[in-house]
Parts: sequence; structure tokens; C-alpha cells
Amino acid sequence: MKRESLTKALGQPFIGFTSDIGLLAEQKCYDEIIDLFARGASPAEVVAFHPSEEVQERLCFLLERNSAGELTEEEAAELDRFGELEHFMQLVKARAQYYLQRKT
Repeated sequence: MKRESLTKALGQPFIGFTSDIGLLAEQKCYDEIIDLFARGASPAEVVAFHPSEEVQERLCFLLERNSAGELTEEEAAELDRFGELEHFMQLVKARAQYYLQRKT
């Protein structure tokens, strides 16, 4: 049985991007978080984690366009995904902080 890629089967990119810049920045953000956990970061490293400058610049760009009411649908979706990642990391950092406080 021949398998089709998800992109071909769905008729669209799996992640849902149309902007190469957005794709690169958002994928980089996901990769940074995945790498953090995959390398077995300590709770202190998790608490200290910040996205790269490239990711932060893309987020600032999207926030500025949002404030000006100039976001495309794709950019709005990208900004929403950044928000979901931010919320996830806030929860993870809160839990890591809890573990750090228990150690002391």
C-alpha cells in the first residue's frame, strides 16, 4: 500500500503555513522547545529558557501588525500558535519553579 505524505493527503502544508518566514520562525520555536526537553534540561534551565532572538523578532513583528490591524489570516493563525506555545511554556516553567522550590 502506497502512503501519501500528510501534506499531499490534506492538500495543504501539515503545519498550515504559507509564509516561509513564518514557517521558519515558528518551526524554530518548536525546535527550541523540543531540544530543551530532549536534552534533559534541568528545572533551572527550563525556568531560564527564552526563545531565540529570531523567534522574538518574528513575534514582535506579528504583534505590531496585529496592533495596526494588518494581520493576514495566516499571520493571525501563526500568532495564535505562538500564544499557545507561550501558554504551554508558562505552565512548564511554573512546574519547574515548583520543583526548584521543593529542593531548597
